[in-house]
Amino acid sequence: MSADAAVPSSPQDRVDISVPHSARIWNYWLGGKDSYPVDRVAGDEYLKVFPGIAELARASRGFLTRSVTWLAGEAGIRQFLDVGTGLPTADNTHEVAQRVAPDSRIVYVDNDPLVLVHARALLVGTPEGATDYLDADLHDPATVLAGAARTLDLDQPVALLLMGVLGHVADDEELRRIVDALLAPLVSGSYLVSYDGTLPAGPAPEGGGSGGGDFDAAQDEYNDSGALPYILRTPAQFARRFDGLTLIEPGVVPHTHWRPAPTADGALPAAVDGYCGVARIP
Repeated sequence: MSADAAVPSSPQDRVDISVPHSARIWNYWLGGKDSYPVDRVAGDEYLKVFPGIAELARASRGFLTRSVTWLAGEAGIRQFLDVGTGLPTADNTHEVAQRVAPDSRIVYVDNDPLVLVHARALLVGTPEGATDYLDADLHDPATVLAGAARTLDLDQPVALLLMGVLGHVADDEELRRIVDALLAPLVSGSYLVSYDGTLPAGPAPEGGGSGGGDFDAAQDEYNDSGALPYILRTPAQFARRFDGLTLIEPGVVPHTHWRPAPTADGALPAAVDGYCGVARIP
């Protein structure tokens, strides 16, 4: 190689620490250590406008844990495609699934260089199962599916996880295209599992919400920071990603209302400004 030849950059070289980054800020709100000063400043500013965001972050992780536990247990799913993985934290998808069913197979997908740096933490699973990491873009479903097929058998049911990632798709038609393309090769008995932060839609649903306009204002400020924008949709707009699928009870609900641990008085936990759902391909 000549001295002038380009040297391929490492994932670490591609990490930009000059602007805040959603995965690093999310990790910061969850109590992780994989963030930089610019992320912590942005995260603290967000908290000043919408203190409920830290609670929402924890609630989203709780939904992931409960939904994957249900899928690996009651639904009998053994294959998981987690697109838009984010930074490793407690109770990653493979840890939850393989705790219930050690032979579960998990493919993580992200195109974030910082996530790639930490991907080895996502690859330590049980000897009975398998975990893999694919450096690919959500907007290129064909590449995602081709890469996933190296580890997953797409002729058998798969749980497709789109957790907190579709807010980064600004155009509704593009969002629908991505979801449809990722679901297209999945067989009957597969599942779509998804959550995102949401706006309130008129009167609060049963259990209320936790911030409303403050969340919108905080997100607008974040989107103006130079970071990758995240679009808040209403619960009704969020629910459209499940069109044509069979929703699993309790349907499309706030994160904290999807099969929470029972309480002594039977009351639901306080709602958060984020909605989720699990739906089966008929």
